[in-house]
Amino acid sequence: MTDSDRSVLPVPPLGEAEVVAPDRFGGRGRAAPGFQEPARRSGEGRAGHLASPHRVRGPVYAALDLGTNNCRLLIARPQERGFRVLDGFTRIVRLGEGLTSTGRLSDAAMARTIDALRLCRNKLREHEPVRARLIATEACRAASNGADFVARVNAELGLDLEIVDRRTEAELAVTGCADLIDGETDGALMFDIGGGSSELAWLDFRGGRPKRQGRMSASIRSWQSLPVGVVSIAEKFGGVEVTRETFEAMVAHVTGHLRAFRGRQKLKQMIADHAVHLIGTSGTVTTLAGLHLGLERYERQKVDGLWMSATDVDHTIAALVNMPFERRVGHPCIGRDRADLVLPGCAIFEAIRREWPTSRVRVADRGLREGILISLIEADSAAGVGRRPVGAGAPRG
Repeated sequence: MTDSDRSVLPVPPLGEAEVVAPDRFGGRGRAAPGFQEPARRSGEGRAGHLASPHRVRGPVYAALDLGTNNCRLLIARPQERGFRVLDGFTRIVRLGEGLTSTGRLSDAAMARTIDALRLCRNKLREHEPVRARLIATEACRAASNGADFVARVNAELGLDLEIVDRRTEAELAVTGCADLIDGETDGALMFDIGGGSSELAWLDFRGGRPKRQGRMSASIRSWQSLPVGVVSIAEKFGGVEVTRETFEAMVAHVTGHLRAFRGRQKLKQMIADHAVHLIGTSGTVTTLAGLHLGLERYERQKVDGLWMSATDVDHTIAALVNMPFERRVGHPCIGRDRADLVLPGCAIFEAIRREWPTSRVRVADRGLREGILISLIEADSAAGVGRRPVGAGAPRG
């Protein structure tokens, strides 16, 4: 598969900010004038295969994902077999910074996030999507002032953020990553390591596999939202100086939460008896993939869809645990913004691998935004909906 045929995927949250211009260049998206693209990151791409350049322009859709650590936006137009990215944005805002100790969103974190959301609002106004879904996840779910913050965003920016529940978050992640699940397997365990929570979804295809990507969540047999993410683990155990003992304490902490997974033993039995693989979507997993490949700078087209064996993961995590903090800061696939978060993320990944060991894991450089877009586009397509006024959740004028 060539780069021009690749799926639309978000840039992992390792850069301070990225803005992607309309894809007019016959290749991947490029940074918009006036904005600095992180040197270690490639631009956004497009989903599915390219349609004919003479195809009639369709409606525009938008998806925004405000998490504990990142604010991400994707704006796209449906094409014959997927969608073409028109614009995108991602910035580390650390909205959930200090949340585990105070139970509240801090003034500084909210101010950073408002600044990022204002840029997103301006992009939404520029493209005028017919349908948009703007979601907020764990930080706003857990904070005592989360609803107040959402109301403030609405009052100041005219953006109607929807605080989604954990099951919805898991389902959207599954939808966004569905086309990377091996078509020959009997099942998969998908995990999404976030800043404040991590979602797990066990997909069981022994009774049949959905034909449409947007229906993949119908195969979820069991799911769990862990109340742990890279930010919360880093705040509890530290993420700068991480010894092997500290790392193992992180893993043990996460393992305690995994014991509540419904069907835990049945999933272990299925892995023993059937073809099942892990599929991971998060900055943690894409960072490990970049390290494994020895990339001098992060290259999405080489990371998304990559298969890593259990031995590959073992060696890469071991190298990270032994890597001093300043080397993490200077590594082109990690950087200062994630140098204190990557080992907490690896601990979550390691706990999942030890609980349900599989021979391989597939790396997904995509997630909630793609799941939102696919859901919106497929819903409108099924209903025969064409261009229509912007619905709830889109920015006001």
